[in-house]
Amino acid sequence: MNVKPGVALIVGVLSLGAAAKENREPPPRQFMGLPLLFVEEFEKPSPERWAPTDPSAWSFIRDGNRSVYALFKRSDYKPKVRSPEGISVLKDVAVSDFVLDLWLRSTVKDCPHRDMCVFFGYQDPTHFYYVHFGLRADAASNTIHIVNAKPRASIARTRTKGTPWTEGYHHVRIVRKVESGTIEAYFDDMTRPAMTAVDKTFRWGGVGVGSFDDTGNVDCIRLWGKRVRLPAATTRSAGR
Repeated sequence: MNVKPGVALIVGVLSLGAAAKENREPPPRQFMGLPLLFVEEFEKPSPERWAPTDPSAWSFIRDGNRSVYALFKRSDYKPKVRSPEGISVLKDVAVSDFVLDLWLRSTVKDCPHRDMCVFFGYQDPTHFYYVHFGLRADAASNTIHIVNAKPRASIARTRTKGTPWTEGYHHVRIVRKVESGTIEAYFDDMTRPAMTAVDKTFRWGGVGVGSFDDTGNVDCIRLWGKRVRLPAATTRSAGR
């Protein structure tokens, strides 16, 4: 079969998502020109690899035929500036350019700000980016935020009217390129970003998962990227 280069790329991206969800096939060692750095399917969880803001709110559980990382109750963490409460950051991994692929399930009932979040550029509890996948878009929901020593602010250039949460798991991807400052966030459709932004404030940082103030499950994480050596004084715990 003859496939045009652009079509081949789309087919490859879609196949990667299908494999991650259904077959758990090993991910490619390179993706979008970046090396594979981290894989976690939670079949044999490693809690020491994660730094949650509130450890009592997180657990490794079975959800049907899945082993997942669950934010099972609202976090008691109180951030210094207005920003998400339920955060768990992957320890000892910092990246510049990256592609983060994962599956998320929201476990709350519909409300305007029903959400799950993905964090990146995480340098400390008051300096990071996050994508808020919210049910309805407004100034604080369903957008890309920066937290820079003051309350979170939206930096999205484009976004949808809302994230269509259902009761199942959804495929999410974040693509970051620091030289251009571009940020792309995908939800289920890996051919068109649901949100985009351009910002160069944080050129490296950790990645994490969670929610602003809801609950949800995380499964099947893959991270490709350019690893960055952490400064000695950087605090890696999300909650301290």
